[in-house]
Amino acid sequence: MNLTPRLFFSALAATCLGLLAYGYYLQYFHNLEPCPMCIFQRLCFMAVALSAIVGAVHAPRGNGIYGYLATVGVFSVIGGGIAARQTWLQHLPPELVPECGPGLEFMLEMYPLLETVERALKGTGDCAEVSWRFLGLSIAEWSLVCFGTILLAAIWQTWRQRSAKLKSE
Repeated sequence: MNLTPRLFFSALAATCLGLLAYGYYLQYFHNLEPCPMCIFQRLCFMAVALSAIVGAVHAPRGNGIYGYLATVGVFSVIGGGIAARQTWLQHLPPELVPECGPGLEFMLEMYPLLETVERALKGTGDCAEVSWRFLGLSIAEWSLVCFGTILLAAIWQTWRQRSAKLKSE
């Protein structure tokens, strides 16, 4: 199977868009409101999807693909870091869980942007709450798995591109 950059980025974009669609499905049809950390993870999935869509449309050849793969990797690491922090909060003993805080919309209205981001990424009791599981994993844990898989796929594609380039030389 010849996995061209266009096909790789298209599959990656479709995967991220599917994950986002399922998140919105859980929010609007199962009333699972996302906490601020969940919203930032969604933004990272959107950034990966957007990078992949641009990469699929551009279909870079040669060294051009590395920029798109690096962008995907960076957003995967950021999203994975947020998901790891939320997973850590979810596994804290109840007495160590931070108090619940305001929603992201309220924070954006009341605080400067950088302070809002800082407060949201610290997490609150809302972020530590687990209200959905699939195969024993919470949404944050699944998000961590997905970001890790996306990062590994980007590394694999980088390695494939580099190997193909070395063989052609």
